[in-house]
Amino acid sequence: MPQHDAAHGAVAVQPRTVRRWRRHLADERLEAALYRELASRREGEESEILLALADAEARHAAHWADLLGERAADCGRPRLRSVVLVWLARRFGSVFVLALAQRAETRSPYAGDADATPAMAADEQIHAEVVRGLAERGRARISGSFRAAVFGANDGLVSNLALVVGVAAGGVDTTVILLTGLAGLLAGALSMAAGEYISVRSQRELLEASTPGVGHLAAYPHLDVDANELALVYRARGMPADQASEHARQQLAGVAGVDDQVVGEPLDEVVGTGARAAAASFVFFASGALVPVLPFIVGLEGAPALISAFLLVSGALMLTGATVGMLSGGPPLRRALRQLAIGAGATAVTFLLGQLFGATVA
Repeated sequence: MPQHDAAHGAVAVQPRTVRRWRRHLADERLEAALYRELASRREGEESEILLALADAEARHAAHWADLLGERAADCGRPRLRSVVLVWLARRFGSVFVLALAQRAETRSPYAGDADATPAMAADEQIHAEVVRGLAERGRARISGSFRAAVFGANDGLVSNLALVVGVAAGGVDTTVILLTGLAGLLAGALSMAAGEYISVRSQRELLEASTPGVGHLAAYPHLDVDANELALVYRARGMPADQASEHARQQLAGVAGVDDQVVGEPLDEVVGTGARAAAASFVFFASGALVPVLPFIVGLEGAPALISAFLLVSGALMLTGATVGMLSGGPPLRRALRQLAIGAGATAVTFLLGQLFGATVA
């Protein structure tokens, strides 16, 4: 803790403590700038929420500036993650930035910092939940197409690499490997697109069938107040009998004004559209499936081609895994390594099968 230096009338602080305070001050100022940058790209309620977060970070910055006094003039360098977040916000302002900000807020060091007030530590916990809520809105808007894109890319990378490696391990000619890879690309992309279209359309139809209708609202003025079936509507939707009856009475009396059981999220925001999901699946599967074929297209053969294909696919798998990790607010490196392990496992199995069948045929 700081100690008063009577000789100089100032507060004597350990150099490492001053560095920590300066780093906190730089981080808070940069995070306030991040939220203001994001707020400038949004409207209405979201913009107001982000500006409120920026004001809170400014209050935290003021705390560290007060502790530093004159030393706050040189506030030091912020953490790299804060710099990256602001850079991304200025160029993209997307849900990915909010997801990263959510992760940064959950890793706040204030809970274990004796110089941070309990209110500041509590603020950071609340900020994480606020940012989580804002990020969730963005996740919902892109969930359908994003899911199809990520699954398509990963399936293309893993399945075509496994196919190419399995065929190559059987000892066939390079031309056969290339044709097999291109055939796998086209067949897989078409299959993924068709499957995704059917999947999304089926999900939409099920949700549409389960969404409460609005046609019964016109019947309200004609119902018998003393004996009506409106309460049965709410009981069928899961309300207890007493609550359903009370809610029905309120509806007939005009207390609630509208049927509050009808409002829901638009289906396009929940599951996306079949055509959009199919297109995303086709494009991203084809893009992923092209990667392991590239070394053969440019003329490489044998072991150099297989090693190049594996390295290219490994990098792409780690990139998609890290992207999913960032979007979900999880650790990107862990997600990247998980994707890599899955791809390597599938490739090893097909390689061994190719070796086995190749030796058998020979």
